[in-house]
Amino acid sequence: MSFLRWIPTFLAFPLSGLAAMLLFGSVGSPLVAAAGGLLTGAVIGGAQWLALGRAVNWLWLVGSSAAVSVGMSLSVAVAGAPTTPAAAITAGAITGLLLGGVQGVLLRRGLPVAALWTALVGLSWTLGWIITSFVIVDIDRGHIVFGASGALVATVITGVALRLILGPRTRRVADHPAADSAVTDAASV
Repeated sequence: MSFLRWIPTFLAFPLSGLAAMLLFGSVGSPLVAAAGGLLTGAVIGGAQWLALGRAVNWLWLVGSSAAVSVGMSLSVAVAGAPTTPAAAITAGAITGLLLGGVQGVLLRRGLPVAALWTALVGLSWTLGWIITSFVIVDIDRGHIVFGASGALVATVITGVALRLILGPRTRRVADHPAADSAVTDAASV
């Protein structure tokens, strides 16, 4: 997996959060959290799916969307809107664990990897909210997802883990310079 393709996915967090705020408003109820989570999960999951290429299929996008929707709705029902550091940390833990569980299964690398991925995503989303709760000045607005500062940390953590789980990106034969020259030599004969 290419770590350089993964890093820009952090932009999906603040962009989807802004879109959810504009479309649905502040997270004040489980229903608004579910709608906002569906949108943010689709954008984040879609960006990650594109970055992962052939390592996962389209279910990564669908599963991510559903997991963030259910996770945010559940966290709002349990701890209220993420308008305080405690509620935001709860949202990160619940949503991150659900998202990690779904994505861990979709990685198709076995139960130990799925469990590890679940824990890492849960931890990274919790850290994302902790960092954002100290940086963002309007946490009381009820954002659906943490901001760019937390997203960058979560993306680096998950990117390093994915690199270890999936290994480095392998080059296709057509991408290899020697293969290009062999094709050119054969075409000129």
